[in-house]
Amino acid sequence: MGFPIIGETIQFFASNNSLDVPYFFKKRFARYGTMFRTSLAGHPIVVSSDPDFNYFILQQERKSVELWYMDSFSAIFGGSLEYATDAQIHKYFRNAVLNHFGTEALKEKLLPKIERMSNQALESWSNQPSIELKSSITSMIFDLTSKHLFNYDPAKSTENLSEMFASFFQGLMTFPVNIPGTAFHRCMQNQKKATKLMKDILHKRRNSPEQPRHGDFLDQVLEDMKKEDFLTHEFVIYLIFGLLLASFATISAIVTLAMTFLTDHPLVVKELLEEQEEILKNRGNVDSPLTWKELKSMTYMSQVITETLRMSSIAPGILKKAIKDIDINGTHASFMISYVH
Repeated sequence: MGFPIIGETIQFFASNNSLDVPYFFKKRFARYGTMFRTSLAGHPIVVSSDPDFNYFILQQERKSVELWYMDSFSAIFGGSLEYATDAQIHKYFRNAVLNHFGTEALKEKLLPKIERMSNQALESWSNQPSIELKSSITSMIFDLTSKHLFNYDPAKSTENLSEMFASFFQGLMTFPVNIPGTAFHRCMQNQKKATKLMKDILHKRRNSPEQPRHGDFLDQVLEDMKKEDFLTHEFVIYLIFGLLLASFATISAIVTLAMTFLTDHPLVVKELLEEQEEILKNRGNVDSPLTWKELKSMTYMSQVITETLRMSSIAPGILKKAIKDIDINGTHASFMISYVH
């Protein structure tokens, strides 16, 4: 179980650059088998890679287990995390996100925005001697997401929200000690700045009903606030905050890995280029915007994306909290449950 209080937290947070199962887990699976216990950030944890047990845990949602977040997440998102396990709120959240980021939204609005954003970024990068790929992709995706969520324009803001979130995320997965000089303290300071900026945007939008609608996610939420009691001012702020964090942390990492994979596999790049050139040949005007039909015709591209997603699961596992004792091969467990993909 490691040291008192901190347990094996230091070993767990140690850098791991492998796409394989994190070394912390791999080492202990080799020693103890498919299931072991430890202590992380002050909590007893059971870690499992057993497929049958993990499937059982998935079936026990709201029966024996419930979704659980690390203390650093709870400190940042506060009481809004309690809403995440509510079925009705989860359904609303899912539908609202699909309305703005689902297939229909991609067809009608997002596809031309994504193409325009990509072209602008590629043109900008091509004029530089070198770029830091991860941060450049992160900034590109973050700007698109924030524009689509609440019409945020980085060119008109005195604060660089993208850099703020980058610094914020570096301290998110750390031991939650809010003392000046620690990564978590810097994380909390950036959280306050980002939250204030979004509060100002929400306040301005709510108090200017005569202003034209932007057709973004915030417009929809503001309309829904009139009929949904759980959509409080604070909850809406953290809802958007969470969506920004999700785009920052996951999509940018996966796109960066895709670029890395392609660099290592020139034959894949060759076949991708051939598929793209064939689409251009069938166009009347090679400079015309990408269409939904063309996107759906990219069979090989789709396979590359699927394989990238398979290879690049950036989350080592899912955390569940046992709300009553669970029998594991004759042994009762009432700890936190984490199961590894």
